[in-house]
Amino acid sequence: MTVNRVLIFAGGRLNPGMLREVRSDDWVIGADRGALFLVEHGITPHLAVGDFDSVNEEELDRIRRHSKELVICDPIDKDLTDTELAFDLAVQRNPAEIVLTGVIGTRLDHSLANIHMLLRAAEQGITCSIWDEHNYITLCGSVCQVEDRGYTYVSLLPLTPVVTGITLKGFMYPLDDATLRIGQSLAVSNQLAAPVGTVYVNEGWLLIIQSRD
Repeated sequence: MTVNRVLIFAGGRLNPGMLREVRSDDWVIGADRGALFLVEHGITPHLAVGDFDSVNEEELDRIRRHSKELVICDPIDKDLTDTELAFDLAVQRNPAEIVLTGVIGTRLDHSLANIHMLLRAAEQGITCSIWDEHNYITLCGSVCQVEDRGYTYVSLLPLTPVVTGITLKGFMYPLDDATLRIGQSLAVSNQLAAPVGTVYVNEGWLLIIQSRD
């Protein structure tokens, strides 16, 4: 089955406001406690997946009863995080787009691993983004439009060791054929100067992080 867009709700920081983004034709996955979040807010996930070590038996039974499909993994004998399991199952649906939410939280290791999934999606030609109350994160490897989504700042951080040919149009602080290396903060806390800005990249992968406090 091919779908246009897959939404993955993981067990990190979740906001009910994200539920307004769910469209009738979306394929919705709840990863571990993200599945409970969906069920508690009246959304039936097409798939609930994970080891479910963050929910109790009563909550797991509720997830089971209100999900179209449930996949439970052994919490010890598994190599992937619950979010990556959900991501892999999403890719199998051949979507044009994957949206991840609840994938940033107090665990920095999990947050970074989830951000790295943007690269996996891009390498397969899938548009992918991470949304939450404070951040909207995408990845750029050529030309990208940055829309004003109500966030205060736009920061650019290299995901590959070096990103070259960075040019910005429609930003408060423009760049022209710049190079960024991992560890540099030159492009942190920029702002849009127009409703839509454009980011050009010649070589490498650049994280575009729209954020607010």
